[in-house]
Amino acid sequence: MRSIHVVTHPEASHHVEGVVGGWHDSVLTPDGLRDAAAIARALRAEIPGEAEVDLVSSDLLRTRRTAEEIGTLFGVEPAWDPRLREKSYGEAEGRPQEWLDKRFVPPPATGDRMGHDEGIEGAETRAVFASRIYAAMEEILSRPYEHQIIVTHGFALTFVVASWIGMPPESLGHVNLRAASGSITHLREDDFFHNRQLVRLGDTRHLAL
Repeated sequence: MRSIHVVTHPEASHHVEGVVGGWHDSVLTPDGLRDAAAIARALRAEIPGEAEVDLVSSDLLRTRRTAEEIGTLFGVEPAWDPRLREKSYGEAEGRPQEWLDKRFVPPPATGDRMGHDEGIEGAETRAVFASRIYAAMEEILSRPYEHQIIVTHGFALTFVVASWIGMPPESLGHVNLRAASGSITHLREDDFFHNRQLVRLGDTRHLAL
């Protein structure tokens, strides 16, 4: 059986400062650091103690710090993969959210939503964003581990899960899986049928402990 726990990083400085995240290298807040420790404890309680665990993370500071907290508790070194980063918002990153809101061109209700240009210089299209997440997942799933932990970002989670269940990239134009910061999503594949399950999405019960 393969079991994958996908973590969305907890509260970071761009959340409380009201600026655009994306590739802006914000850091975890004190609350975020507390929640990262809670995430690590929750994972340690769920994954068998004797299991060999593969830990892969986005290389941005907020995900790195979350992964380091998890890695310390599991005694493993995280592998850094920039393909697991959040969507790039180009020149909007680090600017006030209002700056982006005034310039953002929303995608059409129908038509080419994946290749849509949002009107922000340097921003990734949905297609480019999904493509790199899918490439990262292909490599992660080629690794021979029964237990894996992926640390990524809120929007990126949609494409991690879509890749896991085999959705064709061209069908992702309207897909958006919402999960709170600091959440854990559990994916599992059984050994007999090799069916892939979304066991739970965006679980935050550990943050209340």
